[in-house]
Amino acid sequence: MDPAARDAAEEASAFSHPAVAPDATAAYGDHPDQVVDFYAPRDGRVRAPLVVALHGGAWRAPYDRAHLSPFADFLARRGFAVASVEYRRGGGAAPVAGRWPETFDDVAAALDAVPELAAAHLPQADPGRTVLTGHSAGGHLALWAAARHVLPAGSPWRLPEPPPLRGVVALAPIAHFARAVELGVCGGAVTELLGGPEAYGERAASADPAVLLPTGIATTVVQGREDVVVPYAVADAYAEAAAKAGETVGLTLLEETGHFPPIDPATDACAVVAEEIAQLAW
Repeated sequence: MDPAARDAAEEASAFSHPAVAPDATAAYGDHPDQVVDFYAPRDGRVRAPLVVALHGGAWRAPYDRAHLSPFADFLARRGFAVASVEYRRGGGAAPVAGRWPETFDDVAAALDAVPELAAAHLPQADPGRTVLTGHSAGGHLALWAAARHVLPAGSPWRLPEPPPLRGVVALAPIAHFARAVELGVCGGAVTELLGGPEAYGERAASADPAVLLPTGIATTVVQGREDVVVPYAVADAYAEAAAKAGETVGLTLLEETGHFPPIDPATDACAVVAEEIAQLAW
């Protein structure tokens, strides 16, 4: 199939599912985007592993957590407790990618708040078995959130020790900024996220997962070989950077698969993602 046609068909399928209302929503800040949706495990399980999910959309405002809700519900039907995080993104008539530093402020604050919020709003969740996942730009944010303990000294987001995670499953993540910029991923979204070319060099040291290595946290990347939105070369470059840093990153490569199937409950790729999460969570 023509790559563009495949991508269009896969995107249409992923976005065809109706949004699934959460079982509860809680705020982690005062801004309307500073909220977390909670989905209880559908099998009635108690003390279920907690999956914290970060949606994609090139860090741009038109794409919010609603499109990830069928995926969150899919995981809940697989016996997981799920926390789907919203965060501030770039806006305007022609929205840029992300807001510096607000996008990172929000992800850090949300991850710090989730254990307490889950205790109040999702008592079935076991925060001691937390797996972080995210798709595309959300995959970047998941990798970044797991690396906060290796951020440069003085960073406001730095943690004194590794976050309490069982691991990370990043889905088609924008994981290596230099390679993504070279390939023009998402219309230059990486450079926009960091505030433009003049700020890129300074800010990349605090935002690029490929330089925040090693993390010591189990990490798996799930990537479609036919992905034309965030090409396989980006994930491969991240895995190579991890290896050079002395860390092994799992890379699950899905043949005949593009960008959107990993979050599409109608696909085998989504089942693979659930299994990768389960291997870390259980």
